[in-house]
Amino acid sequence: MADQPGGDATGTYLIELYRPGVRVDALTQLSAGVRDTVMQMQREGEHVAFVSSTIVPGDEYFQCVLQAASELLAREAFKRAGIAFERISPAIFVDG
Repeated sequence: MADQPGGDATGTYLIELYRPGVRVDALTQLSAGVRDTVMQMQREGEHVAFVSSTIVPGDEYFQCVLQAASELLAREAFKRAGIAFERISPAIFVDG
């Protein structure tokens, strides 16, 4: 999916984080931080939405799915939340 800054087209992005030694409650707080940041960006008129997050405690792994007009907006959400990540990938979200 191509980035379309400022456009209404929406791509889906999978953002992955690995946090060895970090407890589930801390990973849950990361998820809440991203969700809150995305909500603020929406209030500012940005085309970005929080879809879901998943925590895998045994792997100390956290993933988040965002929909955004561009990969840059998805990156910006994490930057504003102050959360570094290992990888961001365009993805296809298949519901139910």
